[in-house]
Amino acid sequence: MAEATLTAAEPTGAAFTRDALEQLAAGEASWLRARRAEAWNTFEDLPLPSTRMEEWRYTDVRLLGLDAVTLAEPRPGAQLPPAALQRFDGKEYAGRALQLGPAILLVELDDELRRQGVILADLRQAARDHEALVEPNLATRALPATAGKFAALNAALWQAGVFLYVPRGVRIDKPIRILRWMDEPGIAVLPRTLVVAEDGSRVAVVEEFASPDFDRPTLSLGAVELYAGSAAQLHYVALQAWGRGVRHVATQRTIAGRDAALDTLVVNLGASVARVDHAAALVGPGARSDMLGLYFANGDQHFDMNTRQDHTVPHASSDLLYKGALYDKARTVFRGIIKVFPKAQRTDAYQTNRNLLLSERAEATSLPNLEIEADDVRCSHASTVGHLDEDELFYIMSRGVPRAEAERLVVFGFFGEVLDRLPLPAVVDELRAAIERKIR
Repeated sequence: MAEATLTAAEPTGAAFTRDALEQLAAGEASWLRARRAEAWNTFEDLPLPSTRMEEWRYTDVRLLGLDAVTLAEPRPGAQLPPAALQRFDGKEYAGRALQLGPAILLVELDDELRRQGVILADLRQAARDHEALVEPNLATRALPATAGKFAALNAALWQAGVFLYVPRGVRIDKPIRILRWMDEPGIAVLPRTLVVAEDGSRVAVVEEFASPDFDRPTLSLGAVELYAGSAAQLHYVALQAWGRGVRHVATQRTIAGRDAALDTLVVNLGASVARVDHAAALVGPGARSDMLGLYFANGDQHFDMNTRQDHTVPHASSDLLYKGALYDKARTVFRGIIKVFPKAQRTDAYQTNRNLLLSERAEATSLPNLEIEADDVRCSHASTVGHLDEDELFYIMSRGVPRAEAERLVVFGFFGEVLDRLPLPAVVDELRAAIERKIR
């Protein structure tokens, strides 16, 4: 299918209306209806991002095609798509959820975990059945509607939500998998993920975004909220493998409590345009957050990644490593900041962004930053943008390896530093396979 052309017309977001809000909120719990309405008011008050804003300087919001999409509508009687179900084949999981368009069609959880109090559910249903767990955490501490225009829009109009709750001390050995699937062009979907891992628990979540290629703009505008209680271990992997034509906007927020380990890996491979805004808050002493990222862009793909590491308490650590490879005339942007607040002494925080250019027309912009208000810290940032080392390539080719294969080996070696830090061997193998398909 032909690749969707990036256009730039002044957006109004006509698909997103108060009528749509009222239809979505019909029949929901009163607290959720009120929260949606409040978020909508915030959405109307906040300005649309523009290139005059520092965080959007390199991405024109008109590339998102807001005027070219219609809000996805329920499809009564929709069947589970075989192409989507195949995404689970050969993969281990303790539970799974599948989204088609605006709806969650499948939720399954291991019976033993259910007996231990683990909850995996459609978020709308969970808001009714588990209000005490959902209400304090949904669009509140981690990602309130006031976080930005698109955060407010999702908080008002989210459709396909997934809720995962892991009780105190429960340890889940296999990943929980969430698949976001679209098979209809020209629509907008607004998924939301809420994960609450209580004190001393352990869980890994793998969320995949996938679709065929589309010949016109299609939008996914999502939000993710992750909470790790004291001494909890939470690993989250987002694999963005949308087809061409999709515009991917994701706002992710994490909160790590005392002695918690909350690690994330964001992988961008698909979509025509992808914008990921990811912030980690370390709110308990001893908290740790590894923020990993991989991106491989070709054609005219445009990826924009905006990160933030917020240290508000003493004796917490964070380490960010984002690496990307670019072919053809692809464009990527990385912007990151480490923010150390005045009382956050003994902070240990690092930020590194590396970019490998595989063609003369590819362009990578890297903007790491530090903002430090404490005087007893260890913080650093680094970034590089460089072309493929021809000497290294020649050395490999001199062993009889064709150039395309040699380039593939160099890219895998480049990405290896990130993949080796993910303590989920089976998931790492899956990511290697996904990157391999993209490279080929």
